[in-house]
Amino acid sequence: MITLERRNFLQSLGCAAVAGAAIVNGQASTAAAQDKKGFFEISLAQWSLNRQFFGREGVTKLDPLDFAVIAKKECGINAVEYVNQFYKDVVKKPDYVAELKKRAEGEGVKGLLIMCDGEGNLGDPDTKRRLTAVRNHVKWLDWAKELGCHSIRVNAASDGKLTYAEQQKLAADGLRRLCEMGETYELNVIVENHGGLSSHGAWLRGVMEMVDHPRVGTLPDFGNFHIKRGEDGLEYDRYLGTYELMPFAKGVSAKSHDFDADGNEKHTDYKRMLKIVKDSGFKGYIGIEFEGGGDSFEGIKATKKLLEKNRDALA
Repeated sequence: MITLERRNFLQSLGCAAVAGAAIVNGQASTAAAQDKKGFFEISLAQWSLNRQFFGREGVTKLDPLDFAVIAKKECGINAVEYVNQFYKDVVKKPDYVAELKKRAEGEGVKGLLIMCDGEGNLGDPDTKRRLTAVRNHVKWLDWAKELGCHSIRVNAASDGKLTYAEQQKLAADGLRRLCEMGETYELNVIVENHGGLSSHGAWLRGVMEMVDHPRVGTLPDFGNFHIKRGEDGLEYDRYLGTYELMPFAKGVSAKSHDFDADGNEKHTDYKRMLKIVKDSGFKGYIGIEFEGGGDSFEGIKATKKLLEKNRDALA
């Protein structure tokens, strides 16, 4: 793993020290519920079961319509984060989203957000393509509104051949335009650290500041700080990055892959990470996103247990 250049790292620390904006969290629990459950509640990201919903070889295929039912009955979780990739063929069918909503409500499961991928780069240097990417997300705003979500999660992708500052400016432009659309739906547009410069905490924090819209926010992911993957990959410090993004967080993603004999995640110190989240003043949902091998349901349960243990420890 190659560390960041010293200059960028020191710049990140300097900027992070002054980041203290108050957090406006989507769908935060009531004060009474928070007193009972701690500073966060637990949701389930649909991507945790991506192999099952895609119907990959070696696993039992699951119906995306049943996601909320599965989250409640199999995992004991009553809040979900949908993934648009499982619904692209049916997004224009109003009866489908109505049924998805009906099944969730039947189980008392709350929809929090829709993770959106494959709709174009919001920071595309070509103005026409950038505007097309903004328009491509509108259908998911429709769905998010119907499902009672507070946000859609998008990507702040630009052209990697451009400079740090050029990509920042373009991503901010596309996000600002989409936030203005989101405002008409009373929905947030939140960005996950999801590869490229979006996984550079200081860069994405700067984008948030440039957008400067009440509907924009972040979805800090504990594990997605890979700026460049591969043997010569560049990885941003996940604890620093989470610290930098938390002032804008309207949700948090608890990434997990592997666990040791004591039930701790091998790649992320959850107690340290959750202390960063708590110290930011965050109150809301932390979503489980298991991406390890083996039994996905066991991975989800192990992540849930780890979150609960550390939430109690930090109470």
